[in-house]
Amino acid sequence: MSTKELPELSGKVALVTGASRGIGYGVAEALVARGDRVCITGRGEEALKEAVEQLGSDRVIAVPGKAHDEAHQAAAVAATMEAFGRVDFLVNNAGTNPVFGPMADLDLNVARKVYETNVISALGFAQQTWHAWQKEHGGAIVNIASVAGVSPSPFIGAYGMSKAAMINLTLQLAHEFAPVVRVNAIAPAVVKTKFAQALYEGREAEAAAAYPLGRLGVPEDIGGAAAFLTSDQSDWITGQTLVVDGGIFLNAGVG
Repeated sequence: MSTKELPELSGKVALVTGASRGIGYGVAEALVARGDRVCITGRGEEALKEAVEQLGSDRVIAVPGKAHDEAHQAAAVAATMEAFGRVDFLVNNAGTNPVFGPMADLDLNVARKVYETNVISALGFAQQTWHAWQKEHGGAIVNIASVAGVSPSPFIGAYGMSKAAMINLTLQLAHEFAPVVRVNAIAPAVVKTKFAQALYEGREAEAAAAYPLGRLGVPEDIGGAAAFLTSDQSDWITGQTLVVDGGIFLNAGVG
């Protein structure tokens, strides 16, 4: 996105975690495209630098760090406030799924890591943005969950368990933060990213054939949903989980 293509500033500011690539980048791109200024986070400093260059360094800053690190959470929010003076929107996208296998053999230390990164980090960032800006000024939070959080997902059970917890976290925060902050979640099916590559690599056509809409998701699909849930058009929506799945859940019907 070149500077010439950027719209006028909206006056709003977002913090998007895990946004150097994939879904997080797609969300950041959608928010920048409508005029928001954005802080992105991620573990890879070089990848973040590249993302900032692509998105526009006059409107985007980056803070590298691990999502579950409380010091990083505080630093990211502080940097956003220092650079832009506000943080209206939080999109919790950072996540991990380092294990593939049955729950019966799951290493409990791995389960703890998944939960810490996928759930506790989202709560930590929500606490930080709440106290820094949103409590007094309002805003919106979007948690990137997964269809694995609303349906059994063989071999990625730990991931699904954490995403189910994230959906419940969405409900809890929506109740507590109302009426000043709306909190919703997005539950994508398989989106074409490096993170999900193992689920479709070498068999994309076969995987896509299972979807009524005939294709896998792309980051822009989730970016559009996040842009909607942080817009005035969704001003009466909170505590909801928007399933963005290409229709794959339609296949669960009988007959």
